[in-house]
Amino acid sequence: MQPPGPQQPPLYAPSNGDFTFVSSADAEDLSGSITTPDVKLNLGGGGEFIKESTATTFLRQRGYGWLLEVEDDDPEDNKPLLEELDIDLKDIYYKIRCVLMPMPSLGFNRQVVRDNPDFWGPLAVVLFFSMISLYGQFKVVSWIITIWIFGSLTIFLLARVLGGEVAYGQVLGVIGYSLLPLIVIAPVLLVVGSFEVVSTLIKLFGVFWAAYSAASLLVGEEFKTKKPLLIYPIFLLYIYFLSLYTGV
Repeated sequence: MQPPGPQQPPLYAPSNGDFTFVSSADAEDLSGSITTPDVKLNLGGGGEFIKESTATTFLRQRGYGWLLEVEDDDPEDNKPLLEELDIDLKDIYYKIRCVLMPMPSLGFNRQVVRDNPDFWGPLAVVLFFSMISLYGQFKVVSWIITIWIFGSLTIFLLARVLGGEVAYGQVLGVIGYSLLPLIVIAPVLLVVGSFEVVSTLIKLFGVFWAAYSAASLLVGEEFKTKKPLLIYPIFLLYIYFLSLYTGV
């Protein structure tokens, strides 16, 4: 019988660093777990990674990665409601003070009512005037709003014909805000309504107050000698508004 030949060395010889041998006494205390590697996605040049699940990886490999795209929140969509509607309560309050106190000596920048027109402030004033004028006859509210819109349009067209540089939005805002004096005198008329002379004087005062507030903003120096041609229809417009309140 021939002696066995020399054995071939194994292709890979493990070193002591690859295995750790423990005694059988310590084997019962060994425990562990096997974890799967996480698939990570590089988010474009920033050095940030996010983990992807198996389903996410499957969808991306099949070309359906667009289903997983999430749009970034637009800061414009998170604006408060008043800002979305372009309602500035401080600006409206300042304009109300400018109209109720039209004297230049008080120091208000009254030109802001004309130069920075808004819609919601005048609309609120017109609606409030409608409510106190019609005593619950809500079907006539649309009539007062119509008079406000088309009355302002008439003043605008007349101002343009006379050579004034004014926009329709400016006229609409000034005419609407200038209804405030008529709202102020409304509760006074309820008190002195039985005194005809006093009531008439208060009505005239309210109309002159409203007409002066509007005319002082709309009738500029560009009209020169034509100012009465624009002041008069403004005065008549507020007389008509007052007649809607008094029923005359």
